[in-house]
Amino acid sequence: MDQQKIGEFIQVLRREKKLTQEQLAAQFGVSSRTVSRWETGRNLPDISLLVEIADFFDVDVRELIDGGRKSEMMDKETREVAVKMADYAGKEKSRLLSAVQIMSFIGVLAALITIGLQIYLRSADVRPTVLENLSTMMSVTALIVMAVITLYVTGLLEKMVKTKGFHKAVEIITIAVLSLAILRWVILWGSIGLVVLDSFFEKPEVYTDISSYTEQMSFGADSKWTKWGMDESIWPQEITDSMEVEDYKMVYYNPWDAQYLGYLVVNYRPDEYAKETGRLRNYESTEYIGYYCVEEEHTYELLAVYADPYQGFVYALTDGESRIIYAEQIFCNYMMDLDYREYIPGEYLLDGFNATKDSPYYREMTKKL
Repeated sequence: MDQQKIGEFIQVLRREKKLTQEQLAAQFGVSSRTVSRWETGRNLPDISLLVEIADFFDVDVRELIDGGRKSEMMDKETREVAVKMADYAGKEKSRLLSAVQIMSFIGVLAALITIGLQIYLRSADVRPTVLENLSTMMSVTALIVMAVITLYVTGLLEKMVKTKGFHKAVEIITIAVLSLAILRWVILWGSIGLVVLDSFFEKPEVYTDISSYTEQMSFGADSKWTKWGMDESIWPQEITDSMEVEDYKMVYYNPWDAQYLGYLVVNYRPDEYAKETGRLRNYESTEYIGYYCVEEEHTYELLAVYADPYQGFVYALTDGESRIIYAEQIFCNYMMDLDYREYIPGEYLLDGFNATKDSPYYREMTKKL
């Protein structure tokens, strides 16, 4: 099962219905952040939602799970089985488990899912952050605690205690686990110390040579410039001889997590300008007002925008004559460590943009965490 493919398919279906992530989230009673995680492949929809999502987008469950449309629809019998599976899962929990047992099993499941995600990140060659390592350790601890609770409430713990050799086995396992935990904590906090020390010396990398343009865009770049999966197709695929580049800057900064800031200013000939503005106006722009305090754009005409409430913006502006300004601010954790106003003219930012730690948007979003 390809989580990334499923997420991309859900995003395609949402855009076909011309819905925002917030509108889709309201349809299924989840948060917009949950929808964002579905579409980026970080999480999968709950099994109990699969049939609802399939019905809403007029696709079948198999297509949803496969991440693409098929030539023939799922037959009635298969759909009924899927519905019964979701219904059965809910009824079995309600009928068989007491309140304490439900909490116990959910805790174990949550811990397993978290650990599974961490293992996936590593197997997918995604560099784990310090916070992800800490999350893994906390998840393992939660798994152990919830497993003990589960064994206790189901009566299995009492039977195990009476088993011959149980206490000796517990002692050996406890010593081994404590030894591994201590070693892990030493490694973890040593890593944190190194990262903190490194962050003091990390400096933004600033590039102004247009010849390196393709290398620094996600559609032609190595892993350093993947830019958190943001859609940069608003920007030109390449710089051609017919484009008069007035200004270019790309900034890379990675004190904790990678952050990107860039702009490209191009003066076009009348025919090329008409062609490019037409392409941009046909781009399926996303909602953007309210993200990072951004207001409706009035400084320039906004031709196209791809906005994410967590990752930032990619967009194009024009002065209405011959000049098009392509810009992006891509980051995570609802704020930029980079002093972005030092590197980009304020007029190239979307009106009201505020990605500092003091912004109302940052305070509002971090309250939900």
